[in-house]
Amino acid sequence: MEQLLAAHPSSVPEPAPTTPRPRRRVAAWAAGLLVAVPTVVTGCRLLDTDALTPVPQALSFLPWLTVPAALAALLALTARRRLLAAWSVLVLLLTAWFTLPYGPDTTTARGPVVERLRVLAANVEFGEATDALVEAARRERPQLVYVSECDPACVRTLTGALGASLPHRAVVDGEGSTGSVILSAYPLTARPPIPAAMGMPGATALIGGRSVELRLAHPLPPIPRQVGAWQRELGRVADFAGAAHRAGGPVLIAGDFNASQDHAAFRAVLDTGRLHDAARLAGAARTPTWPRELPLPPYVQIDHVLVSDDFRVRGARFLDLRGSDHRAVLTALDLHAGR
Repeated sequence: MEQLLAAHPSSVPEPAPTTPRPRRRVAAWAAGLLVAVPTVVTGCRLLDTDALTPVPQALSFLPWLTVPAALAALLALTARRRLLAAWSVLVLLLTAWFTLPYGPDTTTARGPVVERLRVLAANVEFGEATDALVEAARRERPQLVYVSECDPACVRTLTGALGASLPHRAVVDGEGSTGSVILSAYPLTARPPIPAAMGMPGATALIGGRSVELRLAHPLPPIPRQVGAWQRELGRVADFAGAAHRAGGPVLIAGDFNASQDHAAFRAVLDTGRLHDAARLAGAARTPTWPRELPLPPYVQIDHVLVSDDFRVRGARFLDLRGSDHRAVLTALDLHAGR
C-alpha cells in the first residue's frame, strides 16, 4: 500500500487552503466592531430620530460611515460569517442610500420673475472674519447678507463699510457668538427674533413688490449636554417655518444651523415649512462648510440658505472667509410673482 501511494503521489488530494480559525475569529470581531457605529447611526436615521449623545454628533459623519461598513462586509466575508456579512452589506446599502440629497430637486415657483437677488450667509466666528466678509460682499454684491456671531464691533464695521449698498438691517445685539445681523438692500420691517441663546433676528423685506419673511438661524450646536437645547431651538425655527408657510408668503431662512440633512431636527424645518435647501436645488448638496480650521478639509454642510416655493435657485457657491471656521454660502435666486 505504501508503495502504491509512493508510486502515485498525485492520487492523494491536497487539502484546500483555508484561513486559520484564529484569524477568522479576529476578522469577525473586527467586522462586528466596525459595523456597530454605522448600524446605530443609520438606524436612527431610518427611524427619523436624533436620539441622544453621541448619535447627533455621529450623524454629522453619516456619509463617511460607508467606509467602516464596507470594511466590515469584507472582513465578515473573509471570516466566512454569512449573517454578519449580510448585515454589514445591508447597513452599507442603507448608509449609501441616505447620502443622497434630501428633498425635491426643484421648486414649484409660478408667475413671472419679479426680482433677481443674491443671498450671502456667513458665520464670522466671533467677528474675526468681519473684514473678509466685507471684501466678499463688495466683490459679490449680494442684496441680503445673514451674519452669525457678529458682535457690536462687527455690526459697526459692516454697516460702515456696506451701508451704501445694504442700508437696512435687523440686529440682535450680543457679544461673542450671541450677536447676529441681517443686512439688506431692501426696506425692512422689524419682526421679533426667534428665541434662542444665540441671536436669530427677523424682519419682513419688501422685495419685488412682495413681502418676504426673513429669519437668521443660529441654534446652539449639538454638543454633549446641550442636545436638548439644540433640538428645542431648531424646533422653534421649524415652528416659524410652519407658521410662515400657512400664511402663504415667501420665506428666506439662512445661517449656521449647526445641523445637516442627516439630522431629524433640520429635516423637520424643511418639511414643516415646505422649504428647500438652495444648495440642494443648485446641485451642490452636501458641499462641506465646516470646520475649516483643522488640518483636514471640512466634512459636513451645516450652513444653509432655505427658500420657499416662491423662489428658483440659479446657483450656489461656497466662499472661504479668512478668520472663520465656516465657509460662507452664496446663492443666486429668482423671486416669482406666485400667480
